[in-house]
Formats: sequence, C-alpha cells, structure tokens
Amino acid sequence: MKRHLTLLLSFFTVTLSLIAGGPKYLFLFIGDGMGAEQINAVQMYINAIQGTEQKLNMLQFPVKGVTKTSAANFFITDSAAAGTAIATGHKTNIGVLGLDPSLNRELETVAERCQTLGMKVGIITTVSADHATPAAFYAHQTSRSHYYEIARQLVESDFNFFGTGSLRYPAGKYDEKENIFDYAQQNGYKLINTQSEYASFRPEASTEEKIWIISEKIAGDSAIPYSIDNTNTFDIDDITQTAIDFLYNESGFFLMIEAGKVDWACHANDAAAAIHDLLAFDRAIAHAVDFYRKYPEDTLIIVTGDHETGGLKTDFIGTNHISDIRLIQNQLISQEAFTEKLNDLYDNNLLNDFNSDLLPQIERYFGLYATQNHTEKASTPLSEDELLLLKKAFDEFQKFKETGSSEYTSPYGEYNPVAVTCTHILNKKAGLTWSTYTHTGMPVNTYALGNGEALFSGYYENTRIAKNIFELLEREGNQEH
Repeated sequence: MKRHLTLLLSFFTVTLSLIAGGPKYLFLFIGDGMGAEQINAVQMYINAIQGTEQKLNMLQFPVKGVTKTSAANFFITDSAAAGTAIATGHKTNIGVLGLDPSLNRELETVAERCQTLGMKVGIITTVSADHATPAAFYAHQTSRSHYYEIARQLVESDFNFFGTGSLRYPAGKYDEKENIFDYAQQNGYKLINTQSEYASFRPEASTEEKIWIISEKIAGDSAIPYSIDNTNTFDIDDITQTAIDFLYNESGFFLMIEAGKVDWACHANDAAAAIHDLLAFDRAIAHAVDFYRKYPEDTLIIVTGDHETGGLKTDFIGTNHISDIRLIQNQLISQEAFTEKLNDLYDNNLLNDFNSDLLPQIERYFGLYATQNHTEKASTPLSEDELLLLKKAFDEFQKFKETGSSEYTSPYGEYNPVAVTCTHILNKKAGLTWSTYTHTGMPVNTYALGNGEALFSGYYENTRIAKNIFELLEREGNQEH
C-alpha cells in the first residue's frame, strides 16, 4: 500500500509539472569535456582538501539524467556536433554548426526561439567567442573553422549579452577583412574589454540593450586564462553573476554558460587545471541557484557536458588503489603556463641542464622533487623511473626546440613533453589516470533543478535537452512573453 501511495504521489507531481506553465528564466550550463569522472575527481578533491563532504552544487540537484553524445556520422563527437544537438535538438555531422547533416537546412536554436518569444539571451564562455560550443547557439556554418563568418553571425544574432575570451581572427585570417569588433559597435554592441571597465560596470543599472564583455587578459587561442592561472581578470563565476544582473527582466531570459577550457585541460591530461576550472564552473552554478531561490516557480537550471575528454579514471593501479588527490593542490599553474615558462627559460639560455635547471622548476610548480634537490617546500619524491621519464621528455623538448618544430607527437600528444610528463606523474601519484588525449564516447551526466526538471531524468540522447526546452517554451504562460 505504501509503495502504491508513493507511486501515486510521484505521478501527481510529474503531472502537475507538465500542466504548469514553463520557466521564463532558463540557465544551461555546459562543461565542455566534462564526463562523470571529471565531476567525481572534483568532488573527491573538495572532500580531501576540506576534510568533510560538501557536495558540488550540481550534485545537489534533484534530477539526474545520463546523456549520450554521438554525432550523426561518428560515435565519438566533437563540440560542434554536440553543441548543435544540445542547442537545436537535432544530430549533425562532426564540425558542423546549426545545420542538418545535408548542410541544406538551418536548425533553429533554443536561444533563437527564446529571442523570438521576447526573452533576453546571453552567452558566456571561457574560450573564444567564435568557438564551437557558443557558436552552436547563434551560428549556422558548414565548418566550425569558419571563424570570421561565425563571428559575424555572433554580431548579427542581436543577442543581448556576451561574456567571452576574444576572437580567433577578428579581421580575418590574414587581417584582410572588416574588424568584427568595429562591426559589433556599428550594430549596437557596447564593448567592455578592460578589467577596469568591467569593474566599474553596473549591469543592473545599465540602459544598454547589447553588451559584449571581453577578457582583457587572453591566453592561448584567444581564451580566458585557466582558473588556476587567472589573476586580475574576471572568471566564469564573476561573469555569470554579471549576466544575471544585466539580463533580468519580467519577460525572462535564456543564459548559456560554457566552461570551455575544461576540455582543453583534459586534452592536455592536466587534472589540476580541469579541477580548478570546474570549481569555478560550480561557483557559477551557485549564482544560478541563488537566483532560483528567489524565483523558484519561474526558473530552470540545466547542467550537462557535451562529451568526455581524455578518458579520465579516478584510480591508478600503480598506487595499489591508495590515492591522495590532495597532491593536486601542489600544482600551481596549468601545463599551458608551465610550457610558456619552459619556452621563456630556453629562449633566454636558462634551461640547459636537467638537474640544475629543470628539476628546480618542476619542484616549484608541481611539488615533485629529486632527492638530491629536495627543499622543505617540496612534497613528493620522484622515483628513479619517473626521473628517467622526465629526462627523456627533456631530451625530446630540447630536440624540438633545436629543430624549430612547434608540434609534439606521441606519446605526448601535441603538448610539451616535459609539461605532459609532469602532469602524468603528479596525476598518477594523486590516483588519476588518462587513456587518451582526445574525446571519448562515454555518456555524460545531466542535472536539472526547477520548473520542468522532471523532463531531464533518465537515459537519453543529447538532442532531448533542446527538445525538452522547446517543449517547455511552448507551455501556456511562455507564449505571453
């Protein structure tokens, strides 16, 4: 009898949710490259550092789904095809944005539908504004590599808010075209591109219709720096609160927030950079949860990943399954920033000897030491085998620098051999391992909180996320926006 009563109450709860009007404040958080193990690693890290269990905000959501990620033409997707599926409810081919697999039909995005309904629209990303995931919500291109054309469509979208890195080719690949930033200003966008301008900006009091906030500090490929490296500029959590304050209105809004560099960190097998970026991502989610508490009947928050990257596993047999993820805190900068330091040292003739030049840098930034070079600040000794791996990586690095090559090959992916070897050694000591430098076909988790949350439970294709949003937008009440 008790079981029947529980089922009946569950039925009425879902039925009432379906009958009610849809949400008018929609948050869609996308962790690029964020699989279940990435989330698990962050949760393990928090618990280990704080000494107590404090669940990530996303893990406190009442509804969880498991989402498949394949593209129309390949089992393992890229961000363009995955972003298009999440944004439009339709599968497409690898590399395609906002078009069906035939490349003949434009697909309406949930952001565009919200705009049609009179809602304001915002896009946030930690990578360049013309990158695949943000572009999937406003662009319609046969290739994600059409950066200049994508950027023009960003401006022509007339979305109300962008908070991003810069652009890959703002004046075309050869600086031969109209500058996109000029084009944006001509089309009514107010650009904020210094930290001082951002600090003085009051979004809740702004009378501007369209704002584009661009990070003053730019790292590789026109992105915002990794959170672990980020100083003196806004991060994803800061800009999320700014967007909420700017977009809030009685007619509603749609806001997509992408942690784009989680994917980049996982491509590079850099667990520390991924963990710090996901911690900032979860702080951004906290701002949305605060908003939800003010407007629970009108708000829906969705958190998902577009695919998993790196084949991360939260275990390493070499430690006999005894891990200490706290060691991750001894990495002070990303592998990208460490690569820049190594290049600078080499170019200034300060990186010649393995023992006297390189090992002190590894100890400083990763807490890994050779016994003969140990200082009290160091944390973890390197074994003889690990020293041999680092010496081999250093030889490879020197060889590539001497030949002038900018590309590194297997077994280091396309990354600096020394930086990758350092992250691999530290990650394994912490109990984390990687199986690849690329995307995998593993499903991802989707979490939901708020009006319509029940639709996101179960095991389903990534296209269902957009289909659910479209359905919610059609419910009585939303059509009045």
